[in-house]
Amino acid sequence: MELLAAAIVVGLGAIGAGFGNGMIVSKTVESIARQPEAKATLQTTMFIGVGIVEVVPIIGVVLGFLIFFGA
Repeated sequence: MELLAAAIVVGLGAIGAGFGNGMIVSKTVESIARQPEAKATLQTTMFIGVGIVEVVPIIGVVLGFLIFFGA
């Protein structure tokens, strides 16, 4: 049962991060198309957002290990 719980935590974290990254990049490209002069500011904000979203699967993996190994 612990293996199933760990797999669900890691899988949902990865799916959520993938969806979040897709939305961030999509909206950034859309914004750059509307206002090309704001490209540098938008890219900086996008990279910060993607970095924050990438923390979710890392935390999911750590929680999966904790669940599986019973710490």
